[in-house]
Amino acid sequence: MAGPDLNQLTWFQAVAEERSFTKAAARIGVAQSTLSHAIRQLETRMGVRLLTRTTRSVALTVAGERLLQTITPRIAEIEQEIAALTAFGEKPAGSIRLTLSDHALESVVWPKLRPVLGSHPEIKVELVLDSTFRNIVEERFDAGVRLGESVEKDMIAVRIGADWRLVAVASPAYFAARGRPAHPQELVGHNCINMRHETSGGLYAWEFEKDDQALRVRVDGQLTFNNSYAMIDAAVSGLGIAYVPEDIVASQLKSGALEIALDDWSPLFDGYFLYYPSRRQNLRAFQIIVEALRHRSG
Repeated sequence: MAGPDLNQLTWFQAVAEERSFTKAAARIGVAQSTLSHAIRQLETRMGVRLLTRTTRSVALTVAGERLLQTITPRIAEIEQEIAALTAFGEKPAGSIRLTLSDHALESVVWPKLRPVLGSHPEIKVELVLDSTFRNIVEERFDAGVRLGESVEKDMIAVRIGADWRLVAVASPAYFAARGRPAHPQELVGHNCINMRHETSGGLYAWEFEKDDQALRVRVDGQLTFNNSYAMIDAAVSGLGIAYVPEDIVASQLKSGALEIALDDWSPLFDGYFLYYPSRRQNLRAFQIIVEALRHRSG
């Protein structure tokens, strides 16, 4: 009996990722009955059950999970090579899908990307904003943006931004009422505005460093956000001390709406990097995006 064809494998991938025949059929653009028949054929040809079906959900078997992990990077590679071949002799075109944080978008990516998109209307870009550490291969992203210290070693990493630091800021009224901390440990007695990590669900422990002494302080307070810009607004309103990227509070510091504490304890962090698998990307549109975002010092 002939082995599975590429359509059956890509359709299985869609069902596995969506965990639903209905959603997968809509994504592929085929009838649900056609999709279900194709998956049954695939299971018959392989001689193993790949999916466990109930009236409400679809789950992968152990064999199904192994097959998904095997085919996902290979199908992505085939799709990229076909797109690259199709692009020969044509204007740069295609769809690029990136995952990044709101701070990376505002401070680095968008200022560089905006003029490129104006010059290349055939290039489409989807930007998914969150602070989680995505598996860009499994979730079908072309690339992601992270701080240099967080990029996996098996990825190609291109620096797109300079190093930057977090600073502890609060309104003058807050410091007048509660005092200005002179040491990071004094933050435990202050109303601090927390940041929750979306990946782990835990609260960010504020990181400080001075004279080779590194400290991590777990603070407490009335407010917790998962967005730096909301933290800034709360700090300006006098609701506590926020620990946020210095570049995004530059205007508030200049106007006097916020003031810095513990300035000499605020260390530099590695800047943002664009990262992607080593087997990608031959698509001209992707190369244009990479070059536009690449950091150039000076």
